[in-house]
Amino acid sequence: MGSIVLFGPPGAGKGTQAQRIMDQTGLPQVSTGDMLRAAVKSGTPVGKEAKGYMERGELVPDQVILALIRDRIQEPDAANGVMFDGFPRTVPQAVALSEMTDISHVLAIDVPDGRIVERICGRATCGNCGTVYHDTFNPVPASGCPCGDYQEKRRADDNEGTVLNRLEAYHQQTSPLAAWYDERGVFHRVDGDRAIDEITTDLLAVLN
Repeated sequence: MGSIVLFGPPGAGKGTQAQRIMDQTGLPQVSTGDMLRAAVKSGTPVGKEAKGYMERGELVPDQVILALIRDRIQEPDAANGVMFDGFPRTVPQAVALSEMTDISHVLAIDVPDGRIVERICGRATCGNCGTVYHDTFNPVPASGCPCGDYQEKRRADDNEGTVLNRLEAYHQQTSPLAAWYDERGVFHRVDGDRAIDEITTDLLAVLN
């Protein structure tokens, strides 16, 4: 097995499935967002370059992201491949990535947009204890939060308009990528609108 690319819209449960895939395959997760924050914090040359773009609110250029990835996949724990989470986002990034590492599987977790909106817009957190609730799937108990002092907090961007904009951007970015990887015979779609364990079973079946 080479490296894996994991796709999924916001709210598709990608984080949960990523952890399960790592547990089963032993492949380390590579998140460009996490890598950027770590590089900036540690003050590496690439981190210093990225910091300037991030402070100006600009997108970090591909060459900076790719430099981070090139360094990361040379680390000992990446000898048998890695699992890319949230990268690549464009076909040029995919082309550049293919020149650095062999991508054996591209996994896309598909969830209808309407379900994504429902999942994200219903989220709430207790500001007192941090327990995560959902209006439909995990409502606050009638007796209140077990901590005894429920303080509802909702993210400002967890609203339908913002979520739909994020979904539109996701589809625009991933559609060309899906076609590019499909042409190379490594693209696989999995129905993400099911029980978590069922999704995991299908994802692992693709990898085995």
